[in-house]
Amino acid sequence: MVTQFKKGVLELCVLSLISKKDCYGYEIVEVISRAIEVSEGTIYPLLRRLITEKYCTTYLKESTEGPPRKYYSISDTGLEWNNFSKQVDYIINLDITKGE
Repeated sequence: MVTQFKKGVLELCVLSLISKKDCYGYEIVEVISRAIEVSEGTIYPLLRRLITEKYCTTYLKESTEGPPRKYYSISDTGLEWNNFSKQVDYIINLDITKGE
């Protein structure tokens, strides 16, 4: 798969996930890995960039399974991007052969 194409799709996937609920990094990797081959080494730099670009924020939450986890939460800017991705999804799924 073309690397640049995959990066754009992964950004959409991450923003879509955290728009549904706040997630910690490894949880994001696990969910995306069910459909797309991805590693932690790909997702964590992407998450840092999304924070820098103000698409998401972070906070720490205590865990019963070890040290506190860093959770990622979508920002207002991220919600705008997520809404854009829904419009793109509409176009992708549009069946123009039936005149929709």
